[in-house]
Amino acid sequence: MPTSSARPQSTGNLGETGLKRRKRNEDPMQTYDQLPRDLRLWIQSAKLPWSPASCRRVWQKTKARGDSLEQTLASLDRAEAATLARGIGPRQI
Repeated sequence: MPTSSARPQSTGNLGETGLKRRKRNEDPMQTYDQLPRDLRLWIQSAKLPWSPASCRRVWQKTKARGDSLEQTLASLDRAEAATLARGIGPRQI
């Protein structure tokens, strides 16, 4: 007899954020390997499973503005905080 769990099962490494999954057009590992070291370190400590392409877009945008490394990392932190705020839903505890 199948049992019912009160908590839905997680899919992949998205956990229970309720965030939509997106199809990738490039190899995420190859993209990751080509990122600057500081950006790879930020991704390693991120709270969400960021795609290398998403991080690269934020990185390039802030660097094009002439932002410093600290400003660029702060931009990534703000983008992550905004995404976490959007991801809060009924499945969150």
